[in-house]
Amino acid sequence: MISKVITGKSFYGCCRYVCADEQRAEILEAEGVRDYSYRHMGNDFEMSRQQLPDKKKAVFHGILSFYPGEQLTNDALAQIGREYLEKLGITNTQYVITKHTDTNHLHLHIIANLVNNRGKAIRDNWIGLRGKKAAQQLTQKYQLVPAIEKKIALTNLQALNHEETARYEIFQAIEAVLLRCKTLPALEKELMKKGIDVQYKYKGDTHQLQGISFKKGLYAFKGSSIDRKYSVSGLQKTMQQQITQEQQQINKRGLRL
Repeated sequence: MISKVITGKSFYGCCRYVCADEQRAEILEAEGVRDYSYRHMGNDFEMSRQQLPDKKKAVFHGILSFYPGEQLTNDALAQIGREYLEKLGITNTQYVITKHTDTNHLHLHIIANLVNNRGKAIRDNWIGLRGKKAAQQLTQKYQLVPAIEKKIALTNLQALNHEETARYEIFQAIEAVLLRCKTLPALEKELMKKGIDVQYKYKGDTHQLQGISFKKGLYAFKGSSIDRKYSVSGLQKTMQQQITQEQQQINKRGLRL
């Protein structure tokens, strides 16, 4: 089992990425948040975070990737998720443990609030390294396949972990800049600053835009595989809505004058 930890600012964005697609996401356990809607879930996390507004990066997102072919019950996965959080000192706080079933490699996404139920900050220094150590301890306890074994399949597992991380980081980047982008070139310019390349697909030999993909490092994804709203049509619709809303606000200000 391999651990990867990401900390972030947006609970809504993280909950949407992990839980919105019910075809791939199965919520195994939730504590302190509503699990039937990623919107309500994000709001619940955010309400608790407001106890400590100065804590900017309060979102804990842990990814646990299991060896190819390993199969565990949902109860066992939930137990591992809880113990993983405990070993990181992430206790007395809200969390959600979600299984993703969109690949051949079993993996968990764990979201937790780094502001606990008493309004105190949870220690997050060296949390990535501590997550790796916790995964090693749990691997040994539950007799899972250790990450130190040198096998081709394990290389694939490492790749899955990095790929999932890249996908989520691209999602976060688009979330952060989309509201101030009115065109695809503007979005492309903003993402380039974050090390993300934008690639376009055209219909045949025409200039008709048919698809969009995003690449970070070694990994490239279709926009729709990042989020359904990030397909070409989805992005164009969002941008047009923003332009319309902005024009309406300008018109309202003009009427007041």
